[in-house]
Amino acid sequence: MLRERLAELVSKASGGDLAAADVLAADCSLPALGLNSLAYLRLIDMVETEFGCDVDLDGGYLDTLDGLAGHIAAHTGEDGAGDRDGGGDRGGHDDGHPGGQRR
Repeated sequence: MLRERLAELVSKASGGDLAAADVLAADCSLPALGLNSLAYLRLIDMVETEFGCDVDLDGGYLDTLDGLAGHIAAHTGEDGAGDRDGGGDRGGHDDGHPGGQRR
């Protein structure tokens, strides 16, 4: 369920250029799919708003849908089911910045 919701957010962040189904089916990184830096900023804002967790721009988990799902699951208790590569939270951390502030 979490992966599906994140795929919808990726699609929305890309302005519809990427279909949620394509994001879910892809076996590559989000940048390889065509997610650009502006879309990443939109995605981060949406994720922080919807899930109430900080997303560190330096977090290695941002490259893949499964990495992002693992980060959210680790910080919110959301079910990260469907994590195909077991990537989880790759190097991300909660650095204690309140209110979604980024470094």
